[in-house]
Amino acid sequence: MQSVARAPKPKGYKTFIAKPGEIKAKWYVVDAANKSLGRISAPIAMRLMGKDKPTYTPHLDTGDFVIVINAEKVKIDPRKHLSKTYRHWSGYLGGMKIRTFEEVNQKAPERIIQHAVRLMLPKNLLAKRLITKLKVYKGTDHPHKAQQPVAWNPVG
Repeated sequence: MQSVARAPKPKGYKTFIAKPGEIKAKWYVVDAANKSLGRISAPIAMRLMGKDKPTYTPHLDTGDFVIVINAEKVKIDPRKHLSKTYRHWSGYLGGMKIRTFEEVNQKAPERIIQHAVRLMLPKNLLAKRLITKLKVYKGTDHPHKAQQPVAWNPVG
């Protein structure tokens, strides 16, 4: 029997995995005035996870910081102003508090965008670290001017 010459195995592609020291986070500022809640929340969640970068690594925080201003001016469908509800449970019997969109928008409009983005992040421990990189403010002023955030319009 003759031995058949085999072709050498091709060297495979190496998957890039970011290391914690290599990650550089940027700061972005988003104006939520007159923009749809879902249409700004989805790109913000992607930017917080870092999925828009070629260095994305699923188990590491490779995302950027996002500052959202004018949270009280975010738009939703007019029929949802009274029908959309936000629930909070204190942990005790009878401790469920249910508030409508209008009530939450008057009391703490920052929570509306935080809630929408948090539900779009993965449901794991990394999401707790990612949601801390989201800074939401009522009005146009924010205390992060020293970080020199870049204006970003997620809704093209």
